[in-house]
Amino acid sequence: MNNVRAIDLRLTPINRRRLDNFKANRRGYWSLWIFLVIFILSIFAEFIANDKPLLIRYDGHYFTPVFVSYPETVFGGDFETEAEYGDPEVQELIREKGWMLWPPIRYSYDTIVFDLPTPAPSPPTLQNWLGTDDQGRDVVARLIYGFRISVVFGIVLTVFSTVIGISAGAWQGYFGGKVDLFFQRFMEIWSGLPLLFMLIILSSFFIPGFFTLLFIMLLFSWMGLVGVVRAEFLRGRNFTYILAARALGVSNRTIMFKHLLPNAMVATITFLPFNLSGAIVVLTSLDFIGFGLPPGSASLGELLNQGKANLQAPWLGISTFVLMSVMLSLLVFIGEAARDALDPRKTFRT
Repeated sequence: MNNVRAIDLRLTPINRRRLDNFKANRRGYWSLWIFLVIFILSIFAEFIANDKPLLIRYDGHYFTPVFVSYPETVFGGDFETEAEYGDPEVQELIREKGWMLWPPIRYSYDTIVFDLPTPAPSPPTLQNWLGTDDQGRDVVARLIYGFRISVVFGIVLTVFSTVIGISAGAWQGYFGGKVDLFFQRFMEIWSGLPLLFMLIILSSFFIPGFFTLLFIMLLFSWMGLVGVVRAEFLRGRNFTYILAARALGVSNRTIMFKHLLPNAMVATITFLPFNLSGAIVVLTSLDFIGFGLPPGSASLGELLNQGKANLQAPWLGISTFVLMSVMLSLLVFIGEAARDALDPRKTFRT
């Protein structure tokens, strides 16, 4: 007879109180849900805004252009290159023997719209809900893809910088002495460098790209959490139970990451939404001044720059500004709710 161990998934009383406090902050609680819904929808941007059909039925067979590239000859055309599904001739070939299922927005972030009513940037129409940019690309599609890449970049940067910052702060605070002294002097010098100018200089030496920018920004963004974690480890390393664990021969690694780190994580988690919003703002700023993602990428900063350069097309700047404002406001509200939920002095009544 196999022994089945029951897993208790119930929250501890303190975590239950924190969760209840977070839910009691209605603004932060609903901001979290709204942000998650928008972000999850943007993850599937290819199914919302794309210049390729989601599904094609042609001559009794099904095709998925979103996942697979098909030559035009598959649908009775003359060219071996990938089919241009926006071409009226290709559409007519497919309709003769089947049908196409399109996403709600028939443009990707790099699709150039040729049949515009006015020269680009064109104003909003039923075809282009928020108009087009100065290169004839649909603004709604670029906002969706730009939101996704901005949030993904911010999340990845926040995760890596948090891991490095927690490790550095834990090492400093736990060992103290010369380790703490020399590391603090290094951080004072490193943090004294002008961040934006260093990012601009380094970006000019490297080919711009997602991972290149991530690496460059990671060189500076990890310092934000070092002070908080260091203070918690300095305070906790002389607690009685820590001294007892040392006397019993428990390894430094176990003491640091099993006994001291949970205390430091309370303060660390509070900063994460604010760090995420800061990373998004920095990426947008670099894109705005031309030192961010490669030209043609789905970039919110580029749209803002186009809005500045095309004052006669206010829909460019206004739409991007509204999206950035809503996104950053939601993250700030989430951070405030998390801060209050983790604060033992805060008590909410539901």
